[in-house]
Amino acid sequence: MTVLDETKENTGLFERIRRRRGADTEEMRRVRERMWAGLESWVPPEAERLRAATAAEETAAVVDDFLPPDLRVASHDQLDGRMMPWLQPLVIDGEMAVCATCGAYRDWLVLSTRDEIWLRCRAGHQQHETRLDTAWYNRHAAPADATHATFEDCLRHLGH
Repeated sequence: MTVLDETKENTGLFERIRRRRGADTEEMRRVRERMWAGLESWVPPEAERLRAATAAEETAAVVDDFLPPDLRVASHDQLDGRMMPWLQPLVIDGEMAVCATCGAYRDWLVLSTRDEIWLRCRAGHQQHETRLDTAWYNRHAAPADATHATFEDCLRHLGH
């Protein structure tokens, strides 16, 4: 057998492989098309479960799960003001806050009302503090532990 005969024989072999691959490729394409056609109408079981759960939620009675009125805390717009104790000396912009009337420099009540900050000393003197704002108060205040109907009730609660 010559090289030319072997080449012709190999060419025939490759042609048969190419034809078979072409047939296989065509068959694979038909199988894929049938699968896609079947998948278009298929719905995953999870989707049915979710649809059923959503329908059940829509038909469930609406229940008010909010706290009862006696356990609710008033919002900031429902309060006339807030106050907190400040026992240590209050340093603002490098200066110690001092009561203009009696000279007290510690044991303050810091009051926040109408976007203003007021300082009240133990003797009951109050002064407007312009160097502090509501944002400062909110950063330093702890959560409210009580609400009071009057200013005097709040002072008694805080020990003043």
